[in-house]
Amino acid sequence: MRRAISTARRYTARAWTNSPYTFALLALLWVLAAVTGTAAHGPDPGVGERVSAGWATLGHGYVWTVVTSGVFVSGIANLITASLLLLAVGPVAERLLGGTRMLAAALAAQIAGVVGGIGYGLLVGFLSERSWRASVTHVHSWVDPLPWILGVLLASTARMSVLWRRRIRAVVLAVLVTLVLFAGHPQDAIRLSAALAGLVMGTALTRDSHHTPLLGGSIRETRTLLALVVAATVLGPVLVSLTSGAVGPLAPLSQLVREVPYTPAQTAELCAMDPGGTECWDATQLLRLTGVGPLALTLMPTLLVLVLADGLRRGRRAALWWTIAAYSAQLAASAALLLWGPIEAGRGRRQLIFGAAPHALTLWVVSPLVVVAGILLALLVTGRFFRVRASARAVRRATLSIAAVVFGGLVVFVVLGVIVTEGVAASGLSDPSIVELVRDYPVRLIPPAYLGVIDPDLLPVSDAATILFEWIGVVVWGGVIVVLWRLLRARRTDEDPASEDRLRELLHQPGGSSMSWMTTWSGNEYWFTRRHPPEGLSAVAFRVVGGVALTTAGPVGPADQAGPAALEFAEHCALQGLTPCFYSVDAGLETALRAAGWSSLQVAEETVIPLPDLAFTGKKFQDVRTALNRARKEQVTAEWTSFDRVPLALRQQIIAISEEWVADKGLPEMGFTLGGIEELRDPEVRLLLAVDNHDVVHGVTSWLPVYRRGVLVGLTLDFMRRRNGGFRPTTEFLIASAAIAAKDEGLEFLSLSGAPLAHGGGAGGGAKSTPAGDTSALSAVLDRVGEALEPVYGFRSLLAFKSKFDPDYRPLYLCYPDAAALPAIGVAVGRSYLPKVGLSQGARLVATLRRVRSHTDET
Repeated sequence: MRRAISTARRYTARAWTNSPYTFALLALLWVLAAVTGTAAHGPDPGVGERVSAGWATLGHGYVWTVVTSGVFVSGIANLITASLLLLAVGPVAERLLGGTRMLAAALAAQIAGVVGGIGYGLLVGFLSERSWRASVTHVHSWVDPLPWILGVLLASTARMSVLWRRRIRAVVLAVLVTLVLFAGHPQDAIRLSAALAGLVMGTALTRDSHHTPLLGGSIRETRTLLALVVAATVLGPVLVSLTSGAVGPLAPLSQLVREVPYTPAQTAELCAMDPGGTECWDATQLLRLTGVGPLALTLMPTLLVLVLADGLRRGRRAALWWTIAAYSAQLAASAALLLWGPIEAGRGRRQLIFGAAPHALTLWVVSPLVVVAGILLALLVTGRFFRVRASARAVRRATLSIAAVVFGGLVVFVVLGVIVTEGVAASGLSDPSIVELVRDYPVRLIPPAYLGVIDPDLLPVSDAATILFEWIGVVVWGGVIVVLWRLLRARRTDEDPASEDRLRELLHQPGGSSMSWMTTWSGNEYWFTRRHPPEGLSAVAFRVVGGVALTTAGPVGPADQAGPAALEFAEHCALQGLTPCFYSVDAGLETALRAAGWSSLQVAEETVIPLPDLAFTGKKFQDVRTALNRARKEQVTAEWTSFDRVPLALRQQIIAISEEWVADKGLPEMGFTLGGIEELRDPEVRLLLAVDNHDVVHGVTSWLPVYRRGVLVGLTLDFMRRRNGGFRPTTEFLIASAAIAAKDEGLEFLSLSGAPLAHGGGAGGGAKSTPAGDTSALSAVLDRVGEALEPVYGFRSLLAFKSKFDPDYRPLYLCYPDAAALPAIGVAVGRSYLPKVGLSQGARLVATLRRVRSHTDET
């Protein structure tokens, strides 16, 4: 307890030192709430008229209420919400803007919020009552700290990075605009006005700031913004339906999700008494919004548009055209209902897009159409940003699937409709015919709120018929949505069969890095530069995992073009709706990407043995010389070969040694940058075997070639296994033998590769290290993962083992353009290393780690 109290005190002291203005404002809110008692029930009438903002208080000359209304609260919920938001926003804004500028932004936002709220109230009142005097009565008084806090947030975005600035502005403004249009409360208009004022203040206060936009940011953020706006237009009615008293211009749309208490039996009785009468028509229309089935069917378009919005965020071309089609249909239906919708003369009520609207004013009638038309225009103008296409095969499969779902629904509806025909009331008939059921099927697919001008021919009265008629549309819509969701996530992969051959040509001429040969492994896709210079094109090998394009090493091609090639690949990923992430790249590319605004962190450390001056002499190579001497005594020799040339008996031993190694761990073999048996089959990959005089293989290593301008300059260690119970220093012997042979061959270096999820600047004396890149939350997570996997896979022990050869240590980095993608990147790296871990293997891995950890703790 003492430690917790001490920690809390230190944190408070540090926070007060770094953010004094924020905590002073927070203390002011709580002190005023405690002294005046507003935390319990808001300001008392005597206090409220002197601190609340509104037309009446300003009319009495209480001009200070423009400011005081922002430091009082309307209740405990308002106080807690404002406090949490201030704690989240204040320290960041104070650090970015400075305390004085933050207060200036808060004051400007507060004043603008009050003015905007009063103006909104006057406008609503005037439009509702058509008189200035009546409009004044619609302007209420209020207290609320949220407006100026939101203003400070928007102001601080002016000094944020481009990505975060756009995201925060898009999300906050989309939410506030949605609340104003759908809910329409004065508080919503106040908060929107304050936020816009903060936006202007932030720009004015930071004119000296210069921001370099990150590559592809405008494309990604345009997609994200449009997706947010599209989602807001369909989520608005749902959110408003959960509140009461919505009066916004789009509030009529909330009728889409409101239920009306009419039963089928009551409706049938009314229509039997007065067929075609107004009361029968009303009951029939309102019945369509009654019950769980109609409610679910009414929400289907919302779910569809949300799926399309996610597709827009990903840059899918199909999502663009489906969204345009959906909004065009909605615009046409809205216009038809506006022009030809029936008017109930007794109540003077016009049927609008989604049911009965409470107003007949032009603003409330036209606003939905204007919003839909505006979204359509935005989609058409920005259509060039949506270029991601699925394969022709995926499109054909989706088209056939949608047709099958719709036709299957028709068959089910007709067959079951004939069975439950006694529970269906038809116009002028006792039993509906098959033709009438077929004709009624399209009506069951249309959301009930769009049927204001269609009189139903069939009315279900029994429970079975009601279930069929209400839920068949939900099932069909659900099937179509699932098909579209899968289509919008399908990718067009590189189907060029010559792409690997082109990559191999680049690996030879001009060549790649010590890790580049791993790009030839299975599971990679290949992308080639379009704007390549005269020196030649470059290629990037990558795999897509969860929307992340995770590369294997850096670009293959001219060394001086690695940076431009990486940035061009990032542009390609932005257009494809993917997040680029360069994994296991060297310091040169990391420096180039950081200069372009990217972030990086070290994920591994490559150990490289320079060969020209290699000599295993001195005390530091004692273990290496011991291994070579013991091999001579025990008649173990090192034999170079390749997998396709190795004798069958030795090949079977190699496979058995590998399987024994995997089985001994009882866990899945890792992949990605760690090769296995399949990677040995490459004819250009060299094998070095430790074989005794009885043709027993004691160990095997594989070496990947490294070319420069068509000449072999180095080898990289990949596969490394040794027989249990065999020659003990097999690994030291094989590496030392490879180094000696490579030196005799005239090669420049021998890379012992990088140990994934392990680094530390050399685990032995004399190791040479290079500083790591920036640390981050992902770095901490990967360190924890490496620590957890160490007892099983031994990456850090492997790095320490390599120090016996006194190598040079070269950091390998992970580079990414967007910090918001770090969680997805972490998942992508994990799934790439363990792509085949199922539930059983995952449970076994967790159990093994716990067992090993427990044993380690005990010892």
